[in-house]
Amino acid sequence: MADESFDVIVVGAGPGGYVAAIRAAQLGKTTAVVESDKSGGRCLNYACIPAKTMLHTAEVLDEAKNSADIGVKVQGAELDWEALGQRRTDVSASLSGGVKGLFDKNKIQYIEGEGSLTAEGDVEVNGTTYGAGKVILATGSVAQAIPGVEFSDRVLDTWGAWSLPEQPKKIAVVGAGASGSEIASAYIRYGTEVVLVEMLDQILPAEDKDVVRVVERTFKKQGIEVSTGTPVENVDVGKDSVKFTYGENSAEVDFLVIAGGRRPDVDALNLDAAGVKLDENGRVQVDEFQKTSNDKVYAIGDLVRGSALAHKAMEEGVVAAESASGADTHPVDLDLVPGATFCHPQVASVGLTEAQAKEKGLDIKTGKLKLGGVGAGTVYDDKDGMVKLVVDKEYGEIVGAHIVGNRACDMIAELVAVMALEGGIQELQRIMHPHPTISEAILDAARAVDKWATHA
Repeated sequence: MADESFDVIVVGAGPGGYVAAIRAAQLGKTTAVVESDKSGGRCLNYACIPAKTMLHTAEVLDEAKNSADIGVKVQGAELDWEALGQRRTDVSASLSGGVKGLFDKNKIQYIEGEGSLTAEGDVEVNGTTYGAGKVILATGSVAQAIPGVEFSDRVLDTWGAWSLPEQPKKIAVVGAGASGSEIASAYIRYGTEVVLVEMLDQILPAEDKDVVRVVERTFKKQGIEVSTGTPVENVDVGKDSVKFTYGENSAEVDFLVIAGGRRPDVDALNLDAAGVKLDENGRVQVDEFQKTSNDKVYAIGDLVRGSALAHKAMEEGVVAAESASGADTHPVDLDLVPGATFCHPQVASVGLTEAQAKEKGLDIKTGKLKLGGVGAGTVYDDKDGMVKLVVDKEYGEIVGAHIVGNRACDMIAELVAVMALEGGIQELQRIMHPHPTISEAILDAARAVDKWATHA
């Protein structure tokens, strides 16, 4: 028999979990959150937030060192590694405390410990069983090493890379997706030598090739050694360094960072007991409203299909909470989940790449505009970036949008909104953008689709 009962219990207090809990509470449900670590989960404490904090420092340092041409001479700009680490800690602690405050404000009970399902679909934590009307699983994902290599003091996951006590002289990053590219981009600007290795034929494999060309060119200009189409092999972990080969090359580095993938964190959830099924990829099987094979249990975020992104988990948390509460809701459109990579330059996208659209048999046209084509690109020294739109010829539907540039991750929201509201290229061509802003490139890229861009 349960010691205490709630209408909704959320297991995991990361972005998806805390949003789900707050939404359930807003709908009048008695709600509890179970968390084995810190409030805010891995994203807030070990991944997204620490990473972006560290990247911001890299950006400021780089600007300070290279600002003479805009009339600002900075002498002696240098990195204070200890202060950087302290700021990273302070930012995460502040936001984690903020999440705790939101739990208190919404009268959500916070239960510390590792939660697992019972056969009845309730939740057990530290030997105590809590009765649940509904359960939302939001335990996220954990890092995976590469075959034949284990994590150690010298072979790091992404959090290990962001939390080093001292700045290394040289690192190698395996996996040039979003996380790996962000690590490489930060460390090269700190002054560390960086080797970036990707087994596939391009860095940022999920992104449009035109965008990737800009990023790769910039990475190489910054001094990153970029190697694509090359697996890492013959890894030899020593006391003070790691040796390995990649293609015809070899390297010795202070640390080897593996940023090549993650798996759902389901080990402690006792899914079998509750009859919760996994799909063929080892992720929790859910319907469009995030409900699992057990009608009492929902799952969101990195546990389920789709991209492993915090904002996707948050929106799925809303859907799960609303569905579990019996409220009207609508499913997450996985085709409209924006990607955001905070390397330099930033990369953001939504929908299909040009290649993916062609593979689907769509008859498309594209519009491209370099950021240097609009005045703000020159003002803000962001001329090398680009906006690219992929559009269905027959109906003018925007099926993909891609941005590379220093403000890309903020700018992509406009295109997500237009696509979500089923606005076509004709509507976007008539939306006024404030001048002078980088966002004007979106307007001219839209007009470039039909070959009437002003600044092309």
